Amino acid sequence: MNINTQFLCGRFQLDLTRPQVMGIVNVTPDSFSDGGKYSSVNLAVEHALKLIAEGADILDIGGESTRPGAEPVSLEEELRRVVPVIEALSKVTTVPLSIDTYKPEVMRAAIVAGADIVNDICALREDGALEIVAASNAGVCLMHMQGVPQTMQLNPQYEDVVAEVKQFLADRVEACLAHGIASERITLDPGFGFGKTTAHNVALIQHLDRFAELGFPLLVGLSRKSVLGRIAGGDEQQRLHAGLAASVISVMKGAKIVRVHDVKATVDALKVVAAVM
Repeated sequence: MNINTQFLCGRFQLDLTRPQVMGIVNVTPDSFSDGGKYSSVNLAVEHALKLIAEGADILDIGGESTRPGAEPVSLEEELRRVVPVIEALSKVTTVPLSIDTYKPEVMRAAIVAGADIVNDICALREDGALEIVAASNAGVCLMHMQGVPQTMQLNPQYEDVVAEVKQFLADRVEACLAHGIASERITLDPGFGFGKTTAHNVALIQHLDRFAELGFPLLVGLSRKSVLGRIAGGDEQQRLHAGLAASVISVMKGAKIVRVHDVKATVDALKVVAAVM
């Protein structure tokens, strides 16, 4: 099956014949890797501009940590964190801005503020989310998650993790299409680390090409995640090399977008992949 190589998202039409690097901008005090480092508007904007200078093709802005065990953030607090950052960046950047949220109200406000993509760990399952995205011209990333962040890593179980994640994503694509969201606006994320053991995550990487059978671009987010630490050792700040390996393998297996903290290193690694492929 042919995969969409054009990703329509807000003000942009991304050419996915070249892998795209999505830089992470966490406007949170408690994200697992960089919590608190960019929690003011000025610091977040400064960090985002640095990521663009390093080669980021997309910026992913989040105001609520969804690491395992994270506590939910109120709607008001999440809006306070992300909307001013998106408004500021939309005036000074020329790359798509993504809002990392599952709350429909945040999606709506972020799109109004200038977000081009909705990156949703709940795959638009919250009441009203499908309608809000459908009424906009924003792109969307549909992610698989078993359970909720507070408990998802306690005892995740699957009979066939690849088949089950693939079927979930296929079902969410159908829901989007039924609501009038064009196929060119959809990307998919298997949800590494979201209700998966190390074995589950490894299986998903090994069989990433099976998700391409759905015909939609894949986004992979493995940067600094604990599964890399369990495989290679090291804390969040010591997982650069493992993360680069994961990004390279993912792209060689068909991923079109990689979501990372370490933009410059990833961009360089993927230039080598592009030269070889």
